Amino acid sequence: MNDAPRLPHLVVIPVFPGVNALDVTGPAEILALAGRLLPPGRPGYDVRVCAERRGPVATFSGVPLYVTDTLAEQRVGPDTVLVPGRVDLGPDGPVPQVDPAVVGWLREVGSRAGRIASVCAGAHVTAAAGLLDGHRATTHWATAERLAADHPAVEVDADPVFIRSGRMWTSAGLTTSMDLTLALVAEDHGDDLALEIARVMVMYLQRPGGQSQFSVPLAHRAGGRADLGDLRRWIGEHLEADLSVPALAAQLAMSERHFARVFRAETGTTPGMYVEALRVEAARRLLERSDHPLPGVARACGFGSVETLHRVFRDRLSTTPGDYRRRFRIPVKNTD
Repeated sequence: MNDAPRLPHLVVIPVFPGVNALDVTGPAEILALAGRLLPPGRPGYDVRVCAERRGPVATFSGVPLYVTDTLAEQRVGPDTVLVPGRVDLGPDGPVPQVDPAVVGWLREVGSRAGRIASVCAGAHVTAAAGLLDGHRATTHWATAERLAADHPAVEVDADPVFIRSGRMWTSAGLTTSMDLTLALVAEDHGDDLALEIARVMVMYLQRPGGQSQFSVPLAHRAGGRADLGDLRRWIGEHLEADLSVPALAAQLAMSERHFARVFRAETGTTPGMYVEALRVEAARRLLERSDHPLPGVARACGFGSVETLHRVFRDRLSTTPGDYRRRFRIPVKNTD
């Protein structure tokens, strides 16, 4: 019997000039709190922030991080590598930055790490090291096209909050680093600890990885047609109605084929996918903020049956409506 003490879970965060501070400090705070909430005898996390050289590292905000460990000193395989990112604002929009020193270190150490988690534009750094090839990954929505173009061997999905593909984890925008880290804690120590951390930090209770980075209206471009804009607003207000392609096409006096083609050209998605996404978003709100039974939620959001509601939630959010409510129900304050 091996009675040797269990070592803390080693997490290495490689940083570089201009790194987004929240990518580093947000996960570090969650991991530190996890260690304090764990019962005695269960090891927490040993978080080491490393850079090419010791000393202050300027972040995007200008607030420096003082680093005492170098990348050269971290040659063993960490349990987790958490790769932060940096995005500069160029004339044509956000431009992800890739630090050569971190890429070189990842190429050497990445194969020996237990898991690798990239935060926001950190996915560009991890991809440059070749570690995301053959994996499904996400990143900030504004740089997703760039990631797909630069790394065709990576299956890029710009929609989810975070994605797990084997030992590779990737997350979307800055604040999703917190969601991703809660998911890592849940994998290591269970959902109860992750939810307790969320409560202590007054965070929204851990969003599922499949949840979209943005609401449905924001996720699809506005387009230039006023009639389609009016129709989209009407759809959002009548989710329980018949929203099939024939019914919607009839409202605009178009043929079904022409309507479907125009809708996709204006929004970037099909009418069916748009309607389903709106209904899922509405169902999420009801599950989070009401005690309506599932049949009522299904009817109000246009799913028709609980079976359909279950199927769509499994397909889109990788969970069930009941489990979603248990995890993300927002308590109603008693005003009496």
